[in-house]
Amino acid sequence: MVDSGEVFHPLRWTPAEAFQLLKDLPLLEAAGVIEAVGEGVTHLVPGQRAASFGGTPGAYATARIAKAAELFPLPEEIDSKTAAAVFLKGATVEALAERVAPVGPGGWTLVPAAAGGVGLLLVQWLRARGVRVIGAVGSAEKVALALGAGAEHVFLSGDPDLVAKIREATNGKGVAVSYDGVGAASWQTSLDSMAPRGMIVSFGNASGPVTGVALRDLATRGSLFVTRPGVYDYYRDPAEGAAGAAKLWEMVSTGKVNITVGQTYALTDAAQAHSDLEARRTTGSTLLLP
Repeated sequence: MVDSGEVFHPLRWTPAEAFQLLKDLPLLEAAGVIEAVGEGVTHLVPGQRAASFGGTPGAYATARIAKAAELFPLPEEIDSKTAAAVFLKGATVEALAERVAPVGPGGWTLVPAAAGGVGLLLVQWLRARGVRVIGAVGSAEKVALALGAGAEHVFLSGDPDLVAKIREATNGKGVAVSYDGVGAASWQTSLDSMAPRGMIVSFGNASGPVTGVALRDLATRGSLFVTRPGVYDYYRDPAEGAAGAAKLWEMVSTGKVNITVGQTYALTDAAQAHSDLEARRTTGSTLLLP
């Protein structure tokens, strides 16, 4: 959930007033126009558009104070709605595919939850790199979505023969990387589907956290690697963050990854937006507009 028309006011409130305001406001993602900047800020100027996906909460607002380090300038070719709809998911995908566990052209990967918000972006990004993708999805209705995004094979995550089908698709070799945002429910599938010296990138807990990992299992399956990355650690350094954001905007502006905004709401209708999300009446990204 994001507010795509947010205006940032770095100088409007005292720090105490800002804390009181922000502590009661939810969520992190936003894009909008900078009205003023604090002393020493050089990478942002008034009138410039910028986006944020993490750090200080308070994105449900028409104006707020934000830390300069949490804001990323937007290029002309990326409109604010697109930026707000994609930044967190897109930054996550950029970090995963480009820096956490990049796979070369022709390499096989597994994407559990391939029809989810991150999953669809990740499949598109990997295909743009020439990577071969096997997707797993939760229902038959989602198979077409993952195939449309570029997955070569898509199987149901509940299929008792899932691992065997993944092995068959890779000629028995297994996948080089599993980008697993599901967590506990898909851990064993990822573990059993790996090629020797492959990597499981466990980046989400949609089904609950992975616990009780036995390191010996990594050895007996071919000296596997496991990492549990957090996107903010890959955007903490200003230079790295700027480069990652630039890569994301390039992928979006060239059409290599497509963004779907399913619905928009007025900021005053945030409660209805949450109700629709909870009832699964939404598709794609959801925007709040002031």
